[in-house]
Amino acid sequence: MTAADSRYLRIEVPEERPKERIADFREVLHSYTREEAMLEAQRCLQCALPFCVEACPITQDCRGYIGLVADGRFDEAARLTLRENPLATTLCKVCYHYCEDACVMKGRGVPIAIRHLKRAALEFGDAGLEYVPSAPKDQRVAVIGAGPAGLMAAWELCLRGYPVTVFEKQTAVGGQAGAIPHYRMPNHELLIDLQRFQRFDLTFVTDRTAGVDFTPESLLDEGYRAVFVSIGASKAGYPGIPGEHLGGVIPALDFLYDVNQGRPVVLGKRIVVVGGGDVAVDSVRTARRISPGATVAMAYRRTREESPAGEEEIRETEPERIDFHWLLSPVRLEGAERVEAAVFQQMELAAPDASGRRAVKPVPDAFLRLECDTVIMAVGEKADLTGFSGALGLKIGTKGWPEGSRPGYATELAGVFAAGGRSVVHAMAAGTKAAESIDAYLAAKAGRSALPRPDPFAEGPPPPVFPEGYSGPVWKP
Repeated sequence: MTAADSRYLRIEVPEERPKERIADFREVLHSYTREEAMLEAQRCLQCALPFCVEACPITQDCRGYIGLVADGRFDEAARLTLRENPLATTLCKVCYHYCEDACVMKGRGVPIAIRHLKRAALEFGDAGLEYVPSAPKDQRVAVIGAGPAGLMAAWELCLRGYPVTVFEKQTAVGGQAGAIPHYRMPNHELLIDLQRFQRFDLTFVTDRTAGVDFTPESLLDEGYRAVFVSIGASKAGYPGIPGEHLGGVIPALDFLYDVNQGRPVVLGKRIVVVGGGDVAVDSVRTARRISPGATVAMAYRRTREESPAGEEEIRETEPERIDFHWLLSPVRLEGAERVEAAVFQQMELAAPDASGRRAVKPVPDAFLRLECDTVIMAVGEKADLTGFSGALGLKIGTKGWPEGSRPGYATELAGVFAAGGRSVVHAMAAGTKAAESIDAYLAAKAGRSALPRPDPFAEGPPPPVFPEGYSGPVWKP
């Protein structure tokens, strides 16, 4: 193999062997060594047109930090990463790395391991930095929901000098990131990120549920000048089939939260997960780890290629003793008081729909019955809007989160904004846009001009919003 040929091959990311890793929740993917990271970064072409950055919802300058890693300048790479990404430690474990899908090297071989190079930048560089707020303002903002959108909005607002209070219904911050299994994120990454927030006027209030303990309107009445609703889609969805509320039928997010929090979870010996997204894949992998002697299966109504789960996750799951059933749609669950079997309609691919994705249609008189004593439902989530006023005029995003219907995610109620996203980094992008709108709203109220995000480390003028060569986003919310 020539040197030119080797440039198209990725430095292999260290990975736990399937037989050992399914015995517990040890982390599956490991770090590069310093030398491996530099070699991998040196594969980068440093494209004049940064497709990787244009594919990133938060426009992280990955081209920039990759170039610094290639030169062994890890401290500078860490600083550049954290300049734009306050949740970088978390994202280097769980981001869907849209940047890699857009990488030029993907068309020639294997894309640069951008997410793993972010991890290397933070692990080998000086990541023990603290963010510095601007001069304090007297307009306190409330954020409802401590997930990625809420945390990103809080960061943007605190950098601009606003005092912020974040309300969260769970006992810990993180939102749906708290359901990510420990084999992907060992559970301390978010705390590492939040250590950098220490100089902010930022208060977290947990175990308080919007719509029950307070409302956006009541927060305005208490004196908050603006409210950002970032509650995501945390209410379990069900397919609407007979038997779905039998004993032994468990909502996937509840299951994952309970396991992560160390709460007792009792599963049977024949487990079926219904769904094909990342929550479904996380559920089968988690079920395998806490039920080593059980049979664990996943059933999805489309094919592997049409699955919304990340390719990396499916690839990691396939050798973990999971039975995959593609092109199966649930029609009923059988049992007296507890589920005893799941019956599925067999499906087949049809012509593409309006989005270009292959549709599916039932195969006449073709059914499959899987005996089971536990069914984990991972068929989507929706927002829990109990107690929220219709006067807000909230609309529902593509994956169930609520958002404002006016420009900048503003709702019909002055001072209240709402947004979310379909992944951690998309939610962060929505949080940024909402925070910018809140800043513009509050600046107008105070008779001043809104300003761009200041340098997070207070070392100079605001950094450039986009790196050189950036021409525009290539992603959709």
